[in-house]
Amino acid sequence: MQSNLLKKAREYESTHSQNITPEQRPAFHLSSLVGWMNDPNGFSYYDGKYHLFYQYHPYDLRWGPMHWGHAVSTDFIRWEFEPCALAPDEQYDSFGCFSGSALETADGKHLIMYTGVEEVQAEDGTKQIFQTQCVAVGDGVNYEKYQANPVIDKRHIPEEFSTVDFRDPKIWQEADGSYRVVVANRHADGSGALLVFRSQDAYQWEFETVLDQSFNEIGKMWECPDYFKLDGKDVILISPQDMTQQGLEFHNGNGTVYIVGTYNDSTKKIQRETVQAIDYGLDFYAPQTLLTPDGRRVMVAWMQNWDACVPPPAPLPWYGQMTIPRELSVKNGKLIQNPVRELEQYRGHGVNHSTTLSEETMLQGVCGRVVDMTVEIEPTVDGSYQKFTMKLASGTRYFTSLTYNAADSILHFDRNHSGLCRDIVSERRFHVRNQQGKLKLRILMDRFSVEIFVNDGEQAFTSTIYTPLSSDGITFACDGELNLSVEKFDLNL
Repeated sequence: MQSNLLKKAREYESTHSQNITPEQRPAFHLSSLVGWMNDPNGFSYYDGKYHLFYQYHPYDLRWGPMHWGHAVSTDFIRWEFEPCALAPDEQYDSFGCFSGSALETADGKHLIMYTGVEEVQAEDGTKQIFQTQCVAVGDGVNYEKYQANPVIDKRHIPEEFSTVDFRDPKIWQEADGSYRVVVANRHADGSGALLVFRSQDAYQWEFETVLDQSFNEIGKMWECPDYFKLDGKDVILISPQDMTQQGLEFHNGNGTVYIVGTYNDSTKKIQRETVQAIDYGLDFYAPQTLLTPDGRRVMVAWMQNWDACVPPPAPLPWYGQMTIPRELSVKNGKLIQNPVRELEQYRGHGVNHSTTLSEETMLQGVCGRVVDMTVEIEPTVDGSYQKFTMKLASGTRYFTSLTYNAADSILHFDRNHSGLCRDIVSERRFHVRNQQGKLKLRILMDRFSVEIFVNDGEQAFTSTIYTPLSSDGITFACDGELNLSVEKFDLNL
């Protein structure tokens, strides 16, 4: 039975979304139906479709009381909106239905596990926030909250861990049919930790282990955890808050980190082998994965970051979008990510160029704002270069630049000239593997964003850009001489 709050949200989004045209949205990235979007939630496969829920405030373009928005797709590229799935309509989630995950149960139901947040006023008048884990079950459109919610609360948490910072459950099913869930928490030392709970039925839970924790080394609170096995390794994804810069690997503020290692059966903890950034861009947070029916591990993330979260220069009727879903693999202990292969089905007209570059150049047919483009550079036999620069979304006044410094193998992204009118983070640098001047980039542009995949997915970089859509030029330049190869496709969406 729908609550009044859920009915209100569904009626509002149905009415107000009708005024948003397809041209006002990204062409192949999911944006909010109306209002505000942040973390991806419940990324799962159910009833023949991929389901992607998201943190959602339908009534405003700013963060507010959290609902769950909902969209479905059969190919990760074209998304159809479903009605709002959850509203904060119970006492235990009255402050918001926060992030969580979903899976199909043995009896064919779609089970959502999410964090309910409640604000409680103490006798002295102070207010406290409590976060608990809750369950809802549905048919892919309508969901009913479990009558005995919350299913995990302070009774289940070890003494040295927080009942306030306890959120973002990622649930999965083991081969024996039992369930596990990893939940973000904060240890008494003030830094993040990952608590694992086990259950036979997804309703009755008990604490199992601390999978890993920060020890104040990798930021503070670890948000939005994910845990899975891939290519013979164990992988953890986290979004740490309050990070401090470590060279060019981790930046200040809210970051994203992957840990590749091996699960120790005796200690029930991860033995770390690799700790690196998931994405080096300005706008990437809270990634979540699913396992496809054909065995691929696919990841999606919020294409935004709290440290650079300001409205675009020209207001849009929605706020927030997701990254392109990415196929993951582990190679030489590193996480590899590339756009889902389904995107290639939408490639239309293509052009190819191979040339020697020695000055700023525009190539015939290489332009646009909905583009799938691969760029490769290498030194010429007789020449050399120090820097290679591309300008994207370029016009008479605006552009966004990407510069590769061959001497130190650093990529520099700069959107200072993209039309932003607020003093927010607009530049970032990161190291790429040194290949004596060789570099391969796959660049996806989609009206309001750019995603860059370096050297066949060894690294990724994501950023929103709100340059006017009339600025659609792409140029190439270097300060010496190099061989340039470009393959560019328009995307028919």
